[in-house]
Amino acid sequence: MRNEAKIWFLGATLLIGAAAGAALAQTQDGKEVFIREYKIGAKDLLEIKVVEVPELNLTVRVSEDGSITLPLVGRVEIGGLTKEAAEGRIAARLVEGNYVKNPQVTIFIRDYQSNRVTLFGAVKTPGMYELVGEMSLLELVSKAGGFLENAGNEIFVMREGKDCRGERITVDLNDLVLNGNQSLNIALRPSDVVSVPIDKIIQIYVWGEVRNPGALTVKTSKKITLVQAIAQAGGTTDAAKKSAVVIKRRDEKTGKETRMTVDLNKIMKGKKADTPLKEGDVVYVPESFW
Repeated sequence: MRNEAKIWFLGATLLIGAAAGAALAQTQDGKEVFIREYKIGAKDLLEIKVVEVPELNLTVRVSEDGSITLPLVGRVEIGGLTKEAAEGRIAARLVEGNYVKNPQVTIFIRDYQSNRVTLFGAVKTPGMYELVGEMSLLELVSKAGGFLENAGNEIFVMREGKDCRGERITVDLNDLVLNGNQSLNIALRPSDVVSVPIDKIIQIYVWGEVRNPGALTVKTSKKITLVQAIAQAGGTTDAAKKSAVVIKRRDEKTGKETRMTVDLNKIMKGKKADTPLKEGDVVYVPESFW
């Protein structure tokens, strides 16, 4: 199981790195620079500088309606504009008011408040992240340092849907990371909450006529079956009585132990469905005496 976890983790790391590389340019001043342009939104904190107009050298926060109010030019709507487009709009207003003939306006976004996503769970650095331009699910995980080895097999993305109703999107990590299904590498939206559940590690016990009896450590999400458990225990010995395999299970509420007798031969021949196992199950493969 440890080797399987390492392969999964390595696959996730490589795929995340490839996805992030397609969206990031070289770092500048210690920060990642996204190729795709960020659009200014409500609550963003902007530092504005205008050559020859010291009155406009100031820091201002974008209001809820996407506008800012500046000396001389008054209210300017910049919500939904890129930094360059917002600079152009302010410059145009200065020209219209005959304040400067050829204004040179620069905007520096000091704090990205409008487009943030929250990431928590089995990643190295959970927290809130700026959604600068378009960002995919794997790009976000990359910014958080990647998955932890105890990450579950599913990611949940909670977002506000239509009519303010909550929506939950489930992403199968095995399909995304191991199978490379890029349709699951969804684009994130502002205010998305991304959860990477920590998988529970459980133990299954296999005794009797198997080649490597003992405890098996597995993830809950793997949903291990009887055939899989016996295979991980090295398979049955030649002396095994496969028609009478016993599964002992303790009820979580009452603590009472139950016993099930399963014909492994019928399962192997496809005549009977495989039996899913639960945490703490004890599988006993008896010896055949004839």
